[in-house]
Parts: sequence; C-alpha cells; structure tokens
Amino acid sequence: MLKLYFHLEIIHSIFDFNPAQKTFVTIGTFDGVHIGHQKIIEKLVSEAKQQQKKSVLLTFFPHPRMVLQKDASIKLLNSINERAALLEKTGLDYLIIHPFSKEFSRLKALDFVRDILVNQLNTAKLIIGYDHHFGKNREGNIEQLTEYSQLYDFSVEEIPVQDVDEVAVSSTKIRKALANGALKTANKYLGNNFSLKGKVIKGKQLGGKIGFPTANLELSENYKLIPKKGVYVVKSIIEGNCTYGMMNIGNRPTINGDYESIEAHFFKFNKNLYQKTITIELLYFLREEEKFDSVDGLVEQLKKDQKTALNYIDNNL
Repeated sequence: MLKLYFHLEIIHSIFDFNPAQKTFVTIGTFDGVHIGHQKIIEKLVSEAKQQQKKSVLLTFFPHPRMVLQKDASIKLLNSINERAALLEKTGLDYLIIHPFSKEFSRLKALDFVRDILVNQLNTAKLIIGYDHHFGKNREGNIEQLTEYSQLYDFSVEEIPVQDVDEVAVSSTKIRKALANGALKTANKYLGNNFSLKGKVIKGKQLGGKIGFPTANLELSENYKLIPKKGVYVVKSIIEGNCTYGMMNIGNRPTINGDYESIEAHFFKFNKNLYQKTITIELLYFLREEEKFDSVDGLVEQLKKDQKTALNYIDNNL
C-alpha cells in the first residue's frame, strides 16, 4: 500500500508567519484531532489545493482554560506534540501553535479578525467548526465573522457538527467516555486509538517476580488525560515491531499501592525498556481494577486477563 508523506511546517507564533499569497485558514484547539476535526481539516486542505493556496491551522498552547481559569483539572486528549503528529498526517501546509496568554485573550473580535486573520495570516477563506467563538470573552461568533468577512474581503464557512450514531462528537464527550471506561466509544469518535506516551521507569519490580514483568510508564506531560482505572488490552510499536500486551492503570490495591501507576505487560517480549520512550495504544477495556485477597489471587486473575486479551487480539485484530 502506498504511504503518503506530507510536509507540515510548524510555526510557534502568529507573528512569525508572513505569507506572500492568500491562505485558507481554520482555528481551534483541536484536542484529540477527532473525526469532527478531521472533517474540517479535510475540507480546508482540499479547497486550498483546488485554489492553489496554502492551508493553515491556527491552534493555541497552553489550552485557554489553563490560562484563563487556572484550571489545573483540565486534562487533554493529546500533548501538544501528539497533536502536531496527528495533524502532520492530514496534508496541512502550516500549523501555527501560538502561545495563549491573558494578554492575547483580551483581543476584541474585530481586532482579532483585522490584525490576525487579515493582516497577519492573509486569509482568503476561513473554515470553522460549528458554534466557534473567539476574541475577548468569546464575544466573536459566526454572525460577526460573516459581517467582518464582507468588510475585509474574505469568505467564511461553518462546518456542521459531525455525528456518529446521531451523537455530536466533541473533545469533551471523548474525555467523558475515557473517564467512564467507554474506550470503544472514545476510539470510534477519535478515529484512532487513544494513546499514552512516556518514559519507562523502574517500579517495585513485583511483576517480574510473579511472572508478569511490566513496563512502568511515566507520562511526558502532567496535563495528559489518564483514562479510567482498570485493565486494558494494548499495543505498542517497539523497535519497529507491533507488540501486544495488557496494561493496568491504578493504585495496585492488592499490594497496598499508595500512588497511581501505569504498567504494561507485553506478550512474547523480554527486552529491557528502561529509560526508553514508548507510545502505548489502548485497544479494549478488559475489567475494573480489583483488590484480591492475596498475590496468588492476583496472579490467577492476571492469567485469565492474558487469556482474554489474547483471545480478543486473535479475533479482532
């Protein structure tokens, strides 16, 4: 199968982007780059190519809620690097990751359109998702954009919300699905498997002693969402090979664990992964985390989990 390679140029400030020709633009947080986001980007890239223009996606980091509400509780589906990697596959020409600040948030809607969209990005067409708001106090909306577009000679198109099974897809709904263990729903809305990326660190090494050695994952970013506690069927690309396994997220109550850990046991695998950075994709939610009466009870359950996981892999992948 032919693999397409795209070149995405990443720019870290709106003010470092000075296009000579008109551009086609979309704006948003795009957390998860889910199927609704993909619909917007597909249209943007396609129309820009037809008009021989460059496609531009403007996003922000940190997440506006982290800055404006000091909301440490918000957890994101992607790290900013994961988001960029997903966007790289879409055929976009430019990704602008602009630093979001309180000062930037005070830009009025008209100033944002005139100074950023028109003067800085040289926008010929703006394609946005349903119910997009922008500018100070989120005062800007589709009606204002349409009005300003006539004033500054660019066009605007709003993409209707993307439905799956008559449910409107959103990053918020995907976060809730993951928090509830509804992994199948989350992955369906994402259009790919939710993943966790981090460095393998040393744990208490109990897994090796009971016949289930694990890779303990330390996440790269503390704002990354961690799904519901429990046991999952997972896969990872390790040294170029697709490797399946099962992963536990939780406090390991059977051994009185005092902190939440993420530990993956890979099947048919015995290499040392310490200090390596790996990405683990979550494929299937096996069961809730449980406390067993003894370590022997835990081992028996792990054997059952492995059998169930291998059965799932054989029949579904």
